[in-house]
Amino acid sequence: MIPHHRLHMPSIFSPVFPKPFQSYGVKASYATIRSLRQPLPKSVDIDEMDPSDNDFILSILRANPSLRDTKSYLASFGHPQPDRAKPSDFLDIATILAPTARQENKLPKIATEPLKTSPLISSILNPIYRRTALVKLQGPFTDKQLDSIARGMVYLEKLGLVSVIVIEHDKLARGDEGERATIIEETMRVVSVLEAHGAKARPVLGTVVRLGPMPCGHQDSVAHDIPSPEAHVFPADLVPIRSSLRAGEIPVLPPFALDSFCRAVRIDANDVIAALVRGMVEAAELDDTPQSKQPGDPHADYSEDINLVPMRLMIINREGGVPSYARSGYPHLLINLSSEFDFIRDTFEPSWLKERPSALSNLGLARTCLSYMPPTSSAIMVSHRSPSSLIANLVTNKPAVSSSLPHALLQGNRKLAPETPTLIRRGQPIQVIRNLANVNRAKLTHLLETSFGRTLDVEPFYERLERYLDSVIVAGDYVGAAVVTNEPSPDQSFPPISYLDKFAVLPSHQGDGTVDFLWVALHDETYGLGHPFSVNPNGGKEGKGEGRDLVWRSRADNKVNKWYFDRSSGHMRMGSWVLFWCDAEKRLKQEESQSADSGLSYVESWEGGRLEQWAGVVTKIPSAWK
Repeated sequence: MIPHHRLHMPSIFSPVFPKPFQSYGVKASYATIRSLRQPLPKSVDIDEMDPSDNDFILSILRANPSLRDTKSYLASFGHPQPDRAKPSDFLDIATILAPTARQENKLPKIATEPLKTSPLISSILNPIYRRTALVKLQGPFTDKQLDSIARGMVYLEKLGLVSVIVIEHDKLARGDEGERATIIEETMRVVSVLEAHGAKARPVLGTVVRLGPMPCGHQDSVAHDIPSPEAHVFPADLVPIRSSLRAGEIPVLPPFALDSFCRAVRIDANDVIAALVRGMVEAAELDDTPQSKQPGDPHADYSEDINLVPMRLMIINREGGVPSYARSGYPHLLINLSSEFDFIRDTFEPSWLKERPSALSNLGLARTCLSYMPPTSSAIMVSHRSPSSLIANLVTNKPAVSSSLPHALLQGNRKLAPETPTLIRRGQPIQVIRNLANVNRAKLTHLLETSFGRTLDVEPFYERLERYLDSVIVAGDYVGAAVVTNEPSPDQSFPPISYLDKFAVLPSHQGDGTVDFLWVALHDETYGLGHPFSVNPNGGKEGKGEGRDLVWRSRADNKVNKWYFDRSSGHMRMGSWVLFWCDAEKRLKQEESQSADSGLSYVESWEGGRLEQWAGVVTKIPSAWK
């Protein structure tokens, strides 16, 4: 059945098929996404909410992590380390409650027995392995705004992510009188608010960063097309940050750097953060060498219990995420830097600079930092209005709303607002291959067999592709692929059926955004073709042409079907199979405009008989497996 949240319709239409088709024993359900454009609800400023509405536990529950999300989180923060884990280090669940709620005269009488929690919740609330995040606090913020942000930082620390915060003051021009005093005052203000929420914080007012690029002789592991930071850090410079983290304190830094005359000067906070990311990664690599673990090394125990490699980059501002031309200026949900960076800059409307003047510079910062950070890391650009998004990002490492959902659903989604965060990942380059001769068969075979856990019947599979191939959309070095074929229609008056033969992502890349990146590219090349928002630089048709209905089948017991239900226009059960399809969006838009105010019915005249035709073709496609 189509999930209830998919459509706001009075009922589901069940078509009646002629007897020849009924021989398949079909139980059909049908629906099409139409007329779902709704006015976006007025967003609620977090500053106007009661703090209890932003409770720590509720924020975790609202993130709604899947089993894979939970396993990924525990893999980063829950590694068993008996020699380091001490009972005194575990977080008592009572400590996350407000101080007033812990007073005996405030507790309900029924709470006299110890609270029992599941092992999973205990693992999340009692992280053993602690990680770091670089945070750009792009102010200035009001007291209420800063209070909300500080609450989010404290919650992240309880989940095992310790922030290294760098202050920025947008309204203070460089060189202004009293500039240094104002920056230091803002730094101390952040420290005071963090401590007011029960966290330990330390102002690091001494210069940690040195002005200028890294001196020659230090190898840069980043691709040459990404500029190096305009500042640098040596491992020895990180002693104040290491000391703060080791003491359980959140370091807060002003954007100061040491120039060639050994003077502390204010520089762009982006340069400070980029230098810190590179320096912390390089310092962590030195920590892992056998020489650094010798007893005589003065830094040998500074990083104990704290992984110095940044796991997240968080840019907290008053603007929110990066605006998208495909969402009428509303933020991108998920950005694939490897394939979208230049295109986003090229399509950035000058009018957006008024409300989001730092969007592109922050995007460039994310690109630079993620080039040094591990591939599983991510960056998030978030407004001060959405502190709970930081918790959701930490637990799930996913955007607030999946970018691969149909545009009709995204337009009416309550989570899509001007302050919706933008999640940024290093991602994978996307290429569209039309000629089978250009496909690396060995790599594609390995991908399919690894993803499905079955042995491919190689010769028949590729012989079929030689006859019917439309395109192979490849992510990265064959870490994911979508194989689309043109299946001949029984009725010659109908065009070939666009059939999704295979959609596969390596298990090691499931959960890192590759699935969404690949599906968006599939959308742009098939059923979304012809729309302005399908003009993406993936090497394909770049939005030019007419979209076609996309059809595919899946086993009825396939665990991925729930994901397919959310992205398809409809589905139909065919015994042990489920037939899915996505309607060509441009055609639906045209038909809807011609229908004026009446809208589209459940089944239009031009849709008659297509389910029978699709099922007749799809059920005859041979299996690709041995």
